[in-house]
Amino acid sequence: MYCHWFHLSALLLLFLPAIVFSQEAPISEATQECLDCHGVFHPGIVADWRASRHAVITPAAALKADDLSRKVSSQTIPQSLQTVAVGCAECHGLRSDKHADTVDHNGTDIHVVVSPDDCRTCHAVEADQYSRNIMAHAVGNLADNALYNQLENAILADRSLEKGQLKMAPVDADTRAEACYYCHGTVLKVSGTVIRDTDAGELEFSVIEGWPNQGVGRINTDGSKGACSACHTRHEFSMAVARKPHTCQECHVGPDVPAYKVYTSSKHGNIYTSKKADWDFKTVPWTVGRDFTAPTCATCHISQVVTEDGQTISQRTHEMKDRLAWRIFGLIYAHPQPKSPVTSTIRNADGLPLPTDFKGGLAKADLIGPDTQAQHTQTMQATCKACHATGWVEGHWRRYTNTIERTNRAIGTITELMTEGWRRGYAQGLDQGGNPFDEHSERLWSDAWLFYANTVRFASAMAGGGDYGVFADGRYQLSRTMADLHEWLAQRRMLETVNGKKP
Repeated sequence: MYCHWFHLSALLLLFLPAIVFSQEAPISEATQECLDCHGVFHPGIVADWRASRHAVITPAAALKADDLSRKVSSQTIPQSLQTVAVGCAECHGLRSDKHADTVDHNGTDIHVVVSPDDCRTCHAVEADQYSRNIMAHAVGNLADNALYNQLENAILADRSLEKGQLKMAPVDADTRAEACYYCHGTVLKVSGTVIRDTDAGELEFSVIEGWPNQGVGRINTDGSKGACSACHTRHEFSMAVARKPHTCQECHVGPDVPAYKVYTSSKHGNIYTSKKADWDFKTVPWTVGRDFTAPTCATCHISQVVTEDGQTISQRTHEMKDRLAWRIFGLIYAHPQPKSPVTSTIRNADGLPLPTDFKGGLAKADLIGPDTQAQHTQTMQATCKACHATGWVEGHWRRYTNTIERTNRAIGTITELMTEGWRRGYAQGLDQGGNPFDEHSERLWSDAWLFYANTVRFASAMAGGGDYGVFADGRYQLSRTMADLHEWLAQRRMLETVNGKKP
């Protein structure tokens, strides 16, 4: 008898994956037609979808979850979508009249690009929050800022040597798309259609300029901003993937925004790397101490985190800046977070689209004030205090604030040296009608705040990172750059003296 049960158990274990795999929600006829073809031509896509939560639960069932564990935030969902799995047709056929890339595909109107306004059908709160997030406006924040354009051009432009001088040519669209706009997002425009001879016969497809792209601020074919797939990767749209720091690494690896490399070197990153196999990245809400034992990027910036008795520590949000008091990267100094997610409209005292002037003065009208900063700090510290005593947290914040002040002072000195160089005509800055980022001395200056000061601040903000605070693009390089610019200025003055000019 025991032997029979043993063999039966072994057979059950053998076929368990298939049994679990078959527990799908009802599939609409339209989606089943998609699966029948794409299961042959794109098996990876179909496998990802079948592994998704979309495939195994209907919106109607998802709506019945209690408030803490619910993953959909819309209060009402169209009746036609409630009782079937969220499949191919439900996403790529939704709001087809709003998408410029919609084509007739085997008798069904479909669009390739799924946008946040499509996801809004079930995730309205998240879509609203994300629309107010700086990331959602990343395209315009870069493209509509003339000064950022000069920095972008200095980095990406084709260069050639003509009569001993470096000449810059305009940046081509493909280079822009895989460089700055890979993360910021591209503007998707439908330029026509094309007939392709596929394994399924001749089919019509939209030609989309700027595609492919999954940048956080992508302008979609329905006019919406952002790409949920930047974090919730197609077609599984896994919460577990979005909660892991490798997802954030894609755009935040540095040296301009070195969050990931600092995190992986910190004590938090050490614990994550050592213990992540034992953590539960799928459950909602996320319980500190049980589901995870050290923060990831999502813990601090996005996720709903609760105690083991269900008390909320931090609410889920897709408007990440609401937990941040300071913006510690960008042009040129660390500064309070902007009030609006549209940063290209900020103007400093000199009329430039910067949150500070070159001396460090704040564009206060466009930035949050001390009271709001304090609220954001309190929200962030609540997560810290789930694992750390108040004294530890306050000590960390004291050091962090000190780091912001000291790095800003260092950048002030370095900028003063560069400004003197511009004034004397040793380099061609804005006042001289030049690009302030393209000459060697200007690169020294921009490296100081774009890389080194940023790295020091991230190492301080994220409670670690070891050598990133000193020798790995940190304080050593920051102080060396100051010495290099000082030496450059002294040598140019000396040359003027030798040549009989007034120093």
